Amino acid sequence: MINKIIEFAARQRLLILIFTILIVAAGFISLNKLPIDAFPDVSPVLVQVFTEAPGLAPEEVEKLITYPIEVAMNGLPDIREVKSVSTFGLSVVSVYFEDNVDIYFARQLVFERLQSAKGEIPEGLGDPELGPITSGLGQVYQYYLQGEGYSLMELREIQDWVVKFQLRTVPGVTEILSFGGEVKQYQIQLDPILMQKYDITLDEILAVVKSNNRNVGGNFIVRDSEEYLIRGLGWVSSLKDIENIKVVRRNGIPVFIRDIAKVVYGPEIRRGLVSMNNKGEIVSGIVLKLLGENTSEVINNIKKKVEQINASLPKGVKVVPYYDQADLVKKATDTVKDALLEGGILVIIILLLFLGNVRSALIVTLTLPLSALLAFILMNYFGMSANLMSLGGLAIGIGMMVDGSIVMVENIIRHLSEDNSDESKTIPTILQAAREVGRPIVFAISIIIIVFLPLFTLQEVEGKLFSPMAFTISFAMLGSLIFSLTLVPVLCTYFFRKGIKEKPNFIVNFLQSTYVPLLEKVINHRVKVAVTALLLLLGSLLLIPFLGTEFVPILDEGTLAVRITLSPSTSLQQAAEISAAMEPRLMEFPEVVDVISRVGRAEVGGDPEPVNNSEIYVILKPEEEWSTVENKAELVEKMRQKLNEFPGILFNFTQPIQMRVDELLSGVKAQLAIKLFGDDLDVLAKKGAEIQAVVSDIPGAADIQMEQIAGKPQIQIKVNRDRIARLGMNVDEVQEVIETAIGGSTVGQVFQGQKRFDIFIRFNETYRDNLDKIRNTLISTPDGGRIPLVQVADISLIVGPKQISRDNSQRRISIQCNVEGRDMGSFVAETQKNIAQKISLPPGYYVTFGGQFENQQRAMARLALIVPLTILLIFVMLFSTFNSVRNAFLIILNVPFAVIGGILALFFSGLYLSVPASVGFIALFGVAVLNGVVMVSYFNQLRNEGLSLHDAIITGSKLRLRPVLMTALVASLGLIPLLFSSGTGSEVQRPLATVVIGGLVSSTFLTLFVLPTLYAWFEKKRVEF
Repeated sequence: MINKIIEFAARQRLLILIFTILIVAAGFISLNKLPIDAFPDVSPVLVQVFTEAPGLAPEEVEKLITYPIEVAMNGLPDIREVKSVSTFGLSVVSVYFEDNVDIYFARQLVFERLQSAKGEIPEGLGDPELGPITSGLGQVYQYYLQGEGYSLMELREIQDWVVKFQLRTVPGVTEILSFGGEVKQYQIQLDPILMQKYDITLDEILAVVKSNNRNVGGNFIVRDSEEYLIRGLGWVSSLKDIENIKVVRRNGIPVFIRDIAKVVYGPEIRRGLVSMNNKGEIVSGIVLKLLGENTSEVINNIKKKVEQINASLPKGVKVVPYYDQADLVKKATDTVKDALLEGGILVIIILLLFLGNVRSALIVTLTLPLSALLAFILMNYFGMSANLMSLGGLAIGIGMMVDGSIVMVENIIRHLSEDNSDESKTIPTILQAAREVGRPIVFAISIIIIVFLPLFTLQEVEGKLFSPMAFTISFAMLGSLIFSLTLVPVLCTYFFRKGIKEKPNFIVNFLQSTYVPLLEKVINHRVKVAVTALLLLLGSLLLIPFLGTEFVPILDEGTLAVRITLSPSTSLQQAAEISAAMEPRLMEFPEVVDVISRVGRAEVGGDPEPVNNSEIYVILKPEEEWSTVENKAELVEKMRQKLNEFPGILFNFTQPIQMRVDELLSGVKAQLAIKLFGDDLDVLAKKGAEIQAVVSDIPGAADIQMEQIAGKPQIQIKVNRDRIARLGMNVDEVQEVIETAIGGSTVGQVFQGQKRFDIFIRFNETYRDNLDKIRNTLISTPDGGRIPLVQVADISLIVGPKQISRDNSQRRISIQCNVEGRDMGSFVAETQKNIAQKISLPPGYYVTFGGQFENQQRAMARLALIVPLTILLIFVMLFSTFNSVRNAFLIILNVPFAVIGGILALFFSGLYLSVPASVGFIALFGVAVLNGVVMVSYFNQLRNEGLSLHDAIITGSKLRLRPVLMTALVASLGLIPLLFSSGTGSEVQRPLATVVIGGLVSSTFLTLFVLPTLYAWFEKKRVEF
């Protein structure tokens, strides 16, 4: 089969060239079509259900809304887990599905179950709705409205009804969240004294406002053969219309709304606000990208739309961006592009030096861009995006992509040099040389592809992160195989038409003349060499416990996010003042461009943040413009010292995308989540505080915070059933006053074109702004009297839950922290040990660890199972090729020897054993096996040609020195740019490059010296199987 492919290419040379040109064209077209992102989207398949229940405390939200929705979701197919948060006025239920479930199918399943859940939720307590179809990377563009002379209410109106509406029409945008400012309402602020004067009840006011704000349709009539539609117009359209609504008649005189209330424009009850650069509040918007869309394309379309919007906004108003992911995407992809370019140049230099022929080096080099272009075609076909990891696969494989071509060209040149026949024999000679190495090339590249099989088996976060890399490498190696067998022989027929003489290569000759005497000495001391190699292996393995472990190094996004947590009793205004006070402290750093504080939460569909939580976005200058600090860690530490000046405030440093992804994966916005499960909130709070104290004493713990589930002051109004029974009242009559007079109620809307604004009824603030006034709130009795609320209810001030969090229908509390100055693995191990020794948990309570640690454990466990199976598969392939257990075992020995350099490189560089480092070891195994195959197969060939064992080893090692060194050098030097890169995303690629480069040093040395020695030893004690 392989020979037929080579022969077909030799017969149809023009067809192969046309095919190559088509691949080039299709590759560039596919490259332009590829979605471009900064990183793979590791977000889970998640459907969120948001339910707003204004005024309800967390306990009622949990019982009346969250629980029915959770029950409805249980039992859905392919569901992984259900998490929920019940807080003041809001329920958020997050339904996680397996990764193979289509998001739209998942939403359909949730929507269907939600219909049954709605029947269990009491009427009027909220209408559940699905969250936007987005992910942790979805907040691609954030902006604020600049408008001198405009109030916050006016700017918010422009945002909601102009900017938001137009931005939602941009392809790839799923939602716009408005944050900050004041949402306009038509407010009826009732005066209970005047209501008592005119003997008007709350029910009468609610009913009359609703009945005086209706449009109706009267169908149509036919007149003179024409239809006339009939409309009854009764909507209110202004404050004056509302003021002039008649409520009752007293003594023949109408009493209007204006007689018992103030009717004004007022702000909706706020649960969040935004401030910026210590200049006060602003109105902002957050653009959410539709899941799966091209980030760069969406942002470009948003920017074009913003230009159009700015041209149409009122004079002085402008949309100003303060964060977008376009810069991050460009920086991340540039990191890999630069590494590819620089690595490619280094590979070409090595090829020129070792091949010693410009034409042969050019042929081999051509397979690099061609293999990459074929990879782009397949990436586009399978719907993959171009990002740090997928393009990183090309950077990692840049050296491997030329291996097949090197073997093919080198063998062709050798045959042409040996054959001095005329030009007519050139093509047959090239064909013979190509057929000779065709099968070994297929075998070698197959091994490289098989080596990366473990990456395809990774699950969840690590699978989404590293499978694009594995796919890209496999696509590129497939291209390398195709072009090595077809295009390379064809190009040789043109480039070497008149034959070629292999000229002496000074570098190769020098290396061979140095190498052979050393090898002779080594073979004569084979026992010492074997023992030395074994001791090196054991010594390196002993270093593993000292390496430290982590999941994936943190990627630098170029922007900081500081999460602030205040006392649960903190009001929105107080939280805003504290955040605003922090802004100038952070602005003192010259490295900072803007500081934006987001207090509380935005609309439904955003984060369910309480008002005592703030997120401060710190937009940074490019790192090359920094002047007072050397790196980001130093900047964060100095900022932490500044914020420590605010006593009693908890905060942790993270990054915008990292924070969102951490929250989606573990439920907390930090690297590590320690979750305590149990039923009693008081016990959870008590034991959670004990765990927090234990964690605080562990070196490396930073930004430690315990989830605030308690500490929210409540005014509890408990209706006295005996008292209301004597008065002939029911509970609902009292509750309506609490809900509407004190809390407020929406009774309709005012329409202004496409705009609509709520009509909101509530007692004037002067009658409800403290506990005594609430006690004395007047309630109508059946006999027409008025009595204070305190006479029919027990009113007390207590401390209740702030929020109730649940995972899989079980209450829990989380303690979150970041880890600094040490590895995640040892930190968690010490934490688990200390908690087990120092914390005694009641029956039914237990602790779990989540976040990056959970991902790391899962990935390492999977690799620990799959990597040995992969090595076994390679062993079987080697056995089937050499038909010798001895030879297969000898080649596999190269794998553990390759580990030596990788471990030493990690140890001396101070890097941790992470998933990227593990991927580096996997790539290293492939090259190590490949070099072993090159040496052993040639030894066997020479012995079959009649050479003695000693001569076969010496001659074979000498002649295979060049391909072994070339393979190692192109693979390692191709990664040098990633090793020294400081660009965005280099943090993830550096451990991988470090392992491969370090491992190739030891692997190559052992391949050239230890493997020939062991071959000699094994053959002397030959046992046939």
